[in-house]
Amino acid sequence: MKRHGNGTIFAWFVCGALFGAAAALLAAPESGARLRRRISDQAEQGKKSLLGSSQELFDKGRDLFERGREIAESAAEMFERGRQIAERKIDERI
Repeated sequence: MKRHGNGTIFAWFVCGALFGAAAALLAAPESGARLRRRISDQAEQGKKSLLGSSQELFDKGRDLFERGREIAESAAEMFERGRQIAERKIDERI
């Protein structure tokens, strides 16, 4: 079975939600002008929500990247200290 990434699943979910919302609005018994205004308003709300969510995801990704970079730098420093200690021990024995 083929596996999809979280981004693909999220994109399909958003598409399904948009199509479902559009179908529900089109089936509503309203005049054309009111329906178009309602669709426009809900599309604007969806856009704002999606932009807010994407900004949150971007910020979380940036934070995770920074934490990962800090951990990698710390690990490199620890490795270097261990190497220096090992060199000193070797020099002491020789």
